Amino acid sequence: MEGSKLVYTPLDEIDEIYTSLRQGFSSGKLKSVAYRKIQILQVAYLLQDNIQRFKDALAADLGRPSLESSFLELNAVLGDTKVVYDRVDKWAKPERPPFSLNFAAMRPVIRKEPKGVVLIISPFNYPIFLTIGPLVGAIAAGNTVVIKPSELSPAVSGLFAELVPKYLDPDVARVVNGAIPETTKLLEYPWDHILYTGNGRVAKIVCAAAAKHLSPVTLELGGKSPVIIDPGCDLKTAAKRILWGKVVNAGQTCVAPDYILVPRHFQDKLVDALKEVHDEFYPKGSSVSPDFSRIVSTSHFNRIKRLLDSTQGTVAIGGDTDESKKFIAPTVVKDVQEGDALMSEELFGPVLPIVPVDSVDDAIAYVNRHDHPLALYVFSQDAAFKAKVFDNTQSGAAIANEVVIYIGADGLPFGGIGPSGSGYHTGKYSFDLFTHFRSSMDSPSWVDVFLGNRFPPYTAKKEGILRKALVPSFPARPTKASIAAVAASASISRSSLVNGTNGSIKRWGNWFLFVFGLALASAVLTKGTAAPTWFVGWIKNYFGVRFSR
Repeated sequence: MEGSKLVYTPLDEIDEIYTSLRQGFSSGKLKSVAYRKIQILQVAYLLQDNIQRFKDALAADLGRPSLESSFLELNAVLGDTKVVYDRVDKWAKPERPPFSLNFAAMRPVIRKEPKGVVLIISPFNYPIFLTIGPLVGAIAAGNTVVIKPSELSPAVSGLFAELVPKYLDPDVARVVNGAIPETTKLLEYPWDHILYTGNGRVAKIVCAAAAKHLSPVTLELGGKSPVIIDPGCDLKTAAKRILWGKVVNAGQTCVAPDYILVPRHFQDKLVDALKEVHDEFYPKGSSVSPDFSRIVSTSHFNRIKRLLDSTQGTVAIGGDTDESKKFIAPTVVKDVQEGDALMSEELFGPVLPIVPVDSVDDAIAYVNRHDHPLALYVFSQDAAFKAKVFDNTQSGAAIANEVVIYIGADGLPFGGIGPSGSGYHTGKYSFDLFTHFRSSMDSPSWVDVFLGNRFPPYTAKKEGILRKALVPSFPARPTKASIAAVAASASISRSSLVNGTNGSIKRWGNWFLFVFGLALASAVLTKGTAAPTWFVGWIKNYFGVRFSR
């Protein structure tokens, strides 16, 4: 079947689309969770019925291999959609806050209500995952939605424009295609929430436009996600996963490893491992491999090539380019310094700089001198090493011994911090993103027997009664001695962590003792005898568990 041609939405139609979705929200049809589930199911079949068409569209836009499209987008989105479909009944139910004696009689409750009409502006690099995933979350929360896909992925965006009206209620979801004029027009409207995925420069434009209407905005941006290498890591696994994370989708992934920080003495060994993996991935070369994507546009190709041509580092692997095919080979550049062209911006391509450092402390300092990344990766078998990096840096995610795929893990939020973004989505986080948590209370008249002192005329006696009833008591004020003792304890704990006397050994010790305890308990139960007193005492002391014999 032929692909859908991308046709930009006429500007005068955008007003009708916005009005129609406002009316659709006001109709109240999405107050029914059952109707939301019908639309969610329709989204699933929109994808499932057209899997091959979407694969073909991704191949046309990005030169992407079928397996990458399935693994990174289609499978992940279908799985996420099923999770939302199965759980939205529970998510949408009113929720009671933690019990409070002071307010329990007033029956406090949190209502889960939709925000209204929302706008999703999605990028070219993962146009299905970053469009359909948020769309499902927004519908699950009861909103009506405009999706604005990227003009840089015309085959996929055209397919959205064709299929969304066929599968979804036009009062619930609509597609607006176009470039700067169409996006500018969309940003003139007051939205009840905007989710923008892209770069920081455009994010500032989106936020400035949203500020005129005080529309809330969630940003998924990116940045330079570092990899910190421990020489004691599983080097073969590290090289394979890092290189895959960099070359998949030709490096056009917001959470791709952007650069590596490695001990200076270990750099050449790492390069050798990356070279070995590269040759396994592309035995005949990446230029003729059907398993390697292409850069999305000539302008993006030229940007990456300019950075590569300007580097003062040494190209250790790859470096070949072909503008006519928008091809940039998987490239590793070693001996890159902090001020190098390759370190000036997010690369968003298959180029991997290696920055040698003298220690893990230097690596942490380097990360902290720059914008907080969307992801930070560590490859190490040492719990103390991983903890030291994670505890002393900030990033959207902190991932050990893996890259990229964490964004598909059920139950984990996907989002940045600071310049790499704000807010979270995927799964329930998408539902929460587009949900207004509305406080509610129903207070009976008799409550004033206890709170009647809040009413005028005010007296010192009334104030005292209210204070006594509502203000809790606190532990004793910290003394200088107690503050110093806690600070010293924290210092000792951190020293133990850094020196490796905590962490994995204790964790494995815990598991060993836990299994030993289970085995002993099983033996006791099998024989039908009472547990020995020493065993009960050990369980209580070690795990802090209280139970009666």
